[in-house]
Amino acid sequence: MQSRSTPTWSPVSLALWALALLILLFGLYFVIFGTWLIILGGSLYYTLCGILLCASGVYLFRRDVLGAWLYLLAWVLTIPWTIYEVGFDFWGWLPRLFGPSLLAIAVAACLPHLLRLQKENFNA
Repeated sequence: MQSRSTPTWSPVSLALWALALLILLFGLYFVIFGTWLIILGGSLYYTLCGILLCASGVYLFRRDVLGAWLYLLAWVLTIPWTIYEVGFDFWGWLPRLFGPSLLAIAVAACLPHLLRLQKENFNA
């Protein structure tokens, strides 16, 4: 049986690797520029969300299901932040939730693969 440290490069594994990279890069961007916003007196949201995204990306690189759960947690927490920031204005929601929702769909699509890997590693 394969362990997390020796990935097989199937299309699903490649897609998971690309998704992990994308989430990690977004996380780094949020941490760097979110910290800059904090210095300027802005919201803590971006830095905190960026930390969750970085952790998610790292765990997804390790093919650990915790990475998916962390991303989905960040996505869920984005909803109350959006309501706080713009209320219930659809056009205010669109830029804050559209991209993260697309990534959430991709992460959710990877969940069966990650759960299968987790079960295989647990039984090994």
